[in-house]
Amino acid sequence: MDIGGTSVRAGVVDRYGTVIDTARAPTPTSEGALEDAIVSAVGILAARHRVTAVGLAVAGFVTTDRRSVMFAPHLAWRHAPVADRISERLRLPVVLEHDANAAVLAEYRFGAARGSRVALLVAIGTGIGGGLLLDGSLFRGAFGVAPELGHLSLVPGGRPCPCGKSGCWERYCSGTALSTTAVELLARHPGGSTVLAREVTVDKRAVTGRKVAAAARDGDPLAQRAMAELATWLGEGLALVADIYDPEIVVIAGGVSESAPLFLDDARDHYKKKITGAGYRPLARIRTAQLGDDAAMVGAAALAAEDAR
Repeated sequence: MDIGGTSVRAGVVDRYGTVIDTARAPTPTSEGALEDAIVSAVGILAARHRVTAVGLAVAGFVTTDRRSVMFAPHLAWRHAPVADRISERLRLPVVLEHDANAAVLAEYRFGAARGSRVALLVAIGTGIGGGLLLDGSLFRGAFGVAPELGHLSLVPGGRPCPCGKSGCWERYCSGTALSTTAVELLARHPGGSTVLAREVTVDKRAVTGRKVAAAARDGDPLAQRAMAELATWLGEGLALVADIYDPEIVVIAGGVSESAPLFLDDARDHYKKKITGAGYRPLARIRTAQLGDDAAMVGAAALAAEDAR
């Protein structure tokens, strides 16, 4: 399962990394309702398939034993023994993993990062998650938190973030950020987009990242400007993390990656200009996830299958 700030997605995955059936629901805001949604989704799929274990890819900090969620900016859990609670209800083995860790593992085994010695995944969805593989092994840090890329402060005194800080990378480069940027641009240029202006007059929350991306694909100039800002911030952040990790490949995953043709080339160009030693060092290949939005589910399933053996 891939448990993000917007949706709870479940998939039955075979040993080859193929998703053969799925179920989906909006992410509830309370702890109990969230766990009910997980149990319900597994129940729906288990009624159609033989399910042997459950992996939960979570957008949050997971303890090193992969049993509890310490903190999740977009989810209700705080120091919650999620794996044990879900396992008790389902009567199945359950393992937790950070969603980006699960995704980079899946891309290494089945997708775009196969054969890469140092692979970095940047998952762009409601926020930003990061996953790092060194010689095929996940790097989780001393306490299971690394690499928390979305909350690197790129803009001093910038937009407030649910994590408690301000100016975080994900506040400028995510589906949520795309929406925020579009609303800000509309406030400064009310005539810049007929399509999005209609949405914002009803409710600012109606201007979602998906709607901005759709408008950009249709040639809306304000939406395209919002997408260009996302590309700039993606390139800015990638240059920063490449200075730290020096990856061989960067895999762009998450829901926003579906709109990669609208921003990825510009992001690559900005990354090449901003990286330290530009023009004098090898650059990471920057690719979209081969497994698409299923990467975190596939990785979580692979880890659950291993733990259940």
